[in-house]
Amino acid sequence: MRDFKRFLHGTRRGEHGDGLGGGGREHHEGPRGGRGGGRVFGHGGLRFVLLQLIADKPSHGYELIKAIEERLGGRYSPSPGIVYPTLTLLEELGYVSVDTADGGGRKRYTATDGGKDFLAANRETTDEMMARMDGGVDGAGPRAGRPPQVIRAIENLKLAMRMRLAREPLTEQQAHEFAAVLDSAAQQLERI
Repeated sequence: MRDFKRFLHGTRRGEHGDGLGGGGREHHEGPRGGRGGGRVFGHGGLRFVLLQLIADKPSHGYELIKAIEERLGGRYSPSPGIVYPTLTLLEELGYVSVDTADGGGRKRYTATDGGKDFLAANRETTDEMMARMDGGVDGAGPRAGRPPQVIRAIENLKLAMRMRLAREPLTEQQAHEFAAVLDSAAQQLERI
């Protein structure tokens, strides 16, 4: 029971929801955009989705991120800062095993018998999370349009990054600060 609560609520020190500071709230833009659009997975739901995807096909973290993005028609892609800590938690709980035998050093995750048993015991929740991902939220489907203010903000961020990176090379300290700003923004977006 303790593992189940930890799985659902992320009780590791420093972990909130689905990852580092993410609060477990991944939102999916609905027809109205913003908060009115609803959540894709809700609190802890990403864990069920990742575990199900791994049970369906052993995968690398990047492949899992891309699989979720594709199933949502490009409207949402979970950040590595959310996915990799969640994969680590799944490994610590004994729900996935990790193999690095591909020679590239990348970790490939495979569902264990314990992970498959957990999915079977929580089939209703898992099916609900997968249905949310496949059908979108509020009937919007995965290809509904993004709000114009979100598109503008994304383009502004991309332009600001390109302009800064086009200047002199970043020092080690600047590189850490640059990454920290982006990580912070990603975590804040996960809490919306």
